[in-house]
Amino acid sequence: MIGFPSSVRIYLFCMPVDMRNGFNGLSAIVTGSGEDLFSGHLFVFVSKRRDRIKILTWDNGGFVLWYKRLELGCYKLPKISVEQRTMALDSAQLSMLLDGIDFSRVKRSKKWLPPEKNATRSDHVVDYCGSAIDIRWEM
Repeated sequence: MIGFPSSVRIYLFCMPVDMRNGFNGLSAIVTGSGEDLFSGHLFVFVSKRRDRIKILTWDNGGFVLWYKRLELGCYKLPKISVEQRTMALDSAQLSMLLDGIDFSRVKRSKKWLPPEKNATRSDHVVDYCGSAIDIRWEM
């Protein structure tokens, strides 16, 4: 799996892109969508036949462009609404996409998040298996 810091966002562009586009053409698509080209985020583009992917990012004073072409088959893209221009992915979803896995069919367990500081106090919390745990808040 490809690991990126949580500060790096990954955007999948939903419309097919002409893979003849290089740094300048893909950069124009990113800026046209209103995203910050120099943020260090990853911008993922898929060809019309869905057998090619390009990933554009900015790193250390220059653009980086990854390009992958499948010799057989096509990438499994998630269901996307017609008006949606981009879709946010996490690094696990990007890795599954590049490996040809249909990640829209993958079931994930819920992620645990710490309670908010100003949240209402509760004496019961449900753990990841669904059991109630009795906790006491100390002030």
